[in-house]
Amino acid sequence: MKLQTSTMLALYSVLEAASNPDKQVSAAEIAERYDVSAHHLAKVLRELGRAGLVDSSRGVGGGYRFSGNARRLTLMDVIERFEDIGARSPEPGESQTDVGREIARVLSEIDEIAKATFRSITIDTLLKVVERDRQAQAASATSATSAPALSTNARR
Repeated sequence: MKLQTSTMLALYSVLEAASNPDKQVSAAEIAERYDVSAHHLAKVLRELGRAGLVDSSRGVGGGYRFSGNARRLTLMDVIERFEDIGARSPEPGESQTDVGREIARVLSEIDEIAKATFRSITIDTLLKVVERDRQAQAASATSATSAPALSTNARR
């Protein structure tokens, strides 16, 4: 399943805001971090605001703050705001042959599995996975830089 750019921007924005809910994050910060259009991102953030997932404040020091419940909000909740993920439209010739119908059935099953996966992952869970990965990378980098020193000391 390929998600639209708006959907990806919404996921980035919600995750950035939810990662530090006490801090306001500006649209410019998010746009720069993900190398995306600030104009397009502003439209997405307005929609997230209308959905009650972020609060916005204007002016110097303004920005967006996460206002949802990270333990209950799922990826699917965000995705559904920007995607029409209902039933797929049949491809040309798909329903006219046994093979076409079977391919359509398999693709439909794949879509259902993807939706179930998105429904099962909360914002909180994904943020924990991101943090765990950051810590693992930092530990790996630390052990890689200290490994030569250990081997040098071992030779002495």
